[in-house]
Amino acid sequence: MSAKRGMHEQSSGGLIGGEIPSLVAAAHELKSPLALMRQLSLMLEAGDLSVSESQRMLRQISLTSERALRLTSDLTRSARLDDAMFNLEPINPQQLCEDIVHELTPLFSAYGRGVRLLPRKHPLLMVANRDLLRRIIMNFSDNALHYADSNAAVEIQIKAFNDGQTIRLGVRDYGPALSSDMWQTLQSKLTKAPQSVHARPQSSGLGLYIASQFADAMNGRIGIIRHHDGATFYVDLGASHQLSLL
Repeated sequence: MSAKRGMHEQSSGGLIGGEIPSLVAAAHELKSPLALMRQLSLMLEAGDLSVSESQRMLRQISLTSERALRLTSDLTRSARLDDAMFNLEPINPQQLCEDIVHELTPLFSAYGRGVRLLPRKHPLLMVANRDLLRRIIMNFSDNALHYADSNAAVEIQIKAFNDGQTIRLGVRDYGPALSSDMWQTLQSKLTKAPQSVHARPQSSGLGLYIASQFADAMNGRIGIIRHHDGATFYVDLGASHQLSLL
């Protein structure tokens, strides 16, 4: 199976053509990690740090640069969706999310945060493009990193809906609650253009918009569940019943 997006479907509010709102959102998203890396590098240059403190700062610079590079890579991929053919295949989301948690744990630890995958008893398969799906979950997790409570780990969840026909991968954070007005705005406009999240000022909404493009390329959709103590950002995709592949 494959999914292909046309130019006319990507032109509205996207990065193609260098539209100003998306460029401003990209600059906003990159400003924070660049500022942090600059601050840490200046502290290293000033000296007067122990060996362990220097090593910790170098590690944080490395992890932060990786996060910034993921965003620039997603921006490039988003702009080229119209030219690309993405193969869809049965994917084990449990295995994919385990790999993501393993990769993100050092970054979360550097910020004093935790991330974990909620266990499932019964295996599931979903139809997706592995690379695009991974980028969506990494994007949700990066977003949650800034707003997670240090006393509660960010949770990656895998659930089935519609009698097993739909598989949902969600990232639950325990951070600032979204107002009902902001929730409705995000739900209605998230797939049209980057939407800033007022309760979460470090987010321009660009990453969530890119995630919606990636989901659309796989015939899926993203959404938000509002909690009194945070939010769950999720992607819904079709299930595969080829359980023999597990």
